[in-house]
Amino acid sequence: MLTPDGFIVTNSHVIERAARIEARLPDGRALAADVVGDDPATDLAVLRVSGGPFAAARLGDSAAVRVGQVAIAIGNPYGFDCSVTSGVVSALGRSLRGRTGRLIDDVLQTDAALNPGNSGGPLVTTHGDVIGVNTAIIMGAQGLCFSIASNTVRHVVSRLMRDGRIRRGYLGIGVHRVALSRRLAHAHDLDAASAVRIDSVETSSPASAAGLKPGDVLVRLGGQAIAGPDELHRQLEEDHIGVPVEADVIRDGALMKVILLPTGR
Repeated sequence: MLTPDGFIVTNSHVIERAARIEARLPDGRALAADVVGDDPATDLAVLRVSGGPFAAARLGDSAAVRVGQVAIAIGNPYGFDCSVTSGVVSALGRSLRGRTGRLIDDVLQTDAALNPGNSGGPLVTTHGDVIGVNTAIIMGAQGLCFSIASNTVRHVVSRLMRDGRIRRGYLGIGVHRVALSRRLAHAHDLDAASAVRIDSVETSSPASAAGLKPGDVLVRLGGQAIAGPDELHRQLEEDHIGVPVEADVIRDGALMKVILLPTGR
């Protein structure tokens, strides 16, 4: 439980395609839960139940987490209610591919044992502060478990509670990563060894309005190198919607600059 008035955080994949959602409390009550917001790109969702006040967990600061500190996972693996496993934080700042294809950044890696049923449960410190939401394991591996950092949870959940979804910038292009030749990179003073080639441009899209075409190679956006689709996604978060941004594009070997105006989606 995130708040005393009944807001709950879980994984998006836990509630995916659910016709009915029920939250079971430690005191044995089973309460109907409504979906407040869902963000598959970060695998987070917010639910709400009535009947409070409830005991609420305390979100900690994942930026203060250090490799080697004790981490405790709580969940219901294989239906065994309120199971607790412990381990250590193995690594910080991992990236994990979400179901939408976007990378989830700043993921915590732990060796606290997770199994199917742990998804959506908390990863906590020895003081009881929630530092992550358990989200994934690598099947067949041992001690490779991942949790969405609490600071990411705080950012996403606040917007889901406000708007029910996360808006992200939209350009209307399909891209794939391409290598840049040394000659081309040197000619245009490019630091990255790769960029993204535009495969398709949707009609009536920001990219179409700016004159972009299939075959163009996008190398920079807002002064930041775009070495692949993941870097492009990071430059299209909510605060970039409706803000004009300069893009550097290579067309037929020549570098050109265009102004893009990302829209929300």
